[in-house]
Amino acid sequence: MNYVALKMLFGDRAKYLMLLCGLTFSVMLIVQQGSIFWGLMMWSQSSISNINAPIWVTDPGIAQVDEVKPIAATAVDRVRSVPGVEWAVPLYKGLLRARLASGDYHQITLTGLESSTLIGRPAEILEGRFEDIVQPDAVVLDQWTVERMGGPSVITVGTVFELNDKVARVVAIAKTQKSFTNIPVVYTTYERAIRYMPRERRTLSYVLAKAKDGVPTDLLIARIREHTGLGAFTAEDFSWKTITWVLKNTGIGINFGTTIFLGFIVGMAIAGQTFYLFTVENLRQFGALKAMGASGFTLARMILLQAFTVGLTGYGVGVGLATGFGVLAATGGELPFAETWQLLVFVLIALLTICAVSAAISIIKLARLEPAVVFR
Repeated sequence: MNYVALKMLFGDRAKYLMLLCGLTFSVMLIVQQGSIFWGLMMWSQSSISNINAPIWVTDPGIAQVDEVKPIAATAVDRVRSVPGVEWAVPLYKGLLRARLASGDYHQITLTGLESSTLIGRPAEILEGRFEDIVQPDAVVLDQWTVERMGGPSVITVGTVFELNDKVARVVAIAKTQKSFTNIPVVYTTYERAIRYMPRERRTLSYVLAKAKDGVPTDLLIARIREHTGLGAFTAEDFSWKTITWVLKNTGIGINFGTTIFLGFIVGMAIAGQTFYLFTVENLRQFGALKAMGASGFTLARMILLQAFTVGLTGYGVGVGLATGFGVLAATGGELPFAETWQLLVFVLIALLTICAVSAAISIIKLARLEPAVVFR
């Protein structure tokens, strides 16, 4: 019976291709939009992932990583004094304008790292040596800064520009994940960042910390909060806090959610209607099988086999097309695209739901079928 069911499915090529195209389009749309959505969420917390520190200590009322609330400089020593802390270093993060030799201005995010450890430095360096950041007036740019400021023909290792009327000299170019706002990032030492920025009463943005071996991170965070009165978060919790803020305060979640929902509805409508018409046009064949003794369960199994065969084929083709789009369009990180296994599992479940509902409509029709229809 399985062979007969597949023969019926592939025999009507027009409807088979229509079913396949509808399900493929639905899968491709959901995977593509879902991957772009999650890519944007990864961009929103890139300031955390690029620094790669286990624990972030800051003002307890902070909403997300780019909403810097300066804290007292003494916070570093207070965190270091907490039992179980292996190390704690200061981090500066603030907005500033850079002035190029051509006279052009560009807004940048200035990131200051502790000079003795350089904790928080990018993992990959494209040009130069990051260790040279301790030299006088030295800064390190990420690749997006180079792109935004005019490209490699304007900005390269050795280029000199101004930050708040003070000289800055590029000693290296690092590779980082693109940020949600796409504001270029300039790295320097913490002490030099304070000198570049306008004077403020409080200049410390964050304290980065790590627990000693054997000390649970959650326990240390509770100790830091109790001893200092500051907010302390793991990098993962701080990332989710930032993502939640973006979803709550922007329309990104609603926009992408609507598109994904429409993709599901389109797939459901096309598959349901086409599969129903496919069943109606093959009523004589199903009636003949029923007249020969095929049970309702057997016919239902044939319908399910047909539905899931075309569904899983459409799933494979749709995922392949969406992945190909990501590989071609998101090369280099210009487009947010993060295809995760959780998304693929979600899409598979959604597709199986579409196939099951479409098959159910046809099964209900077959349950009422009289074998005598073959003689009409």
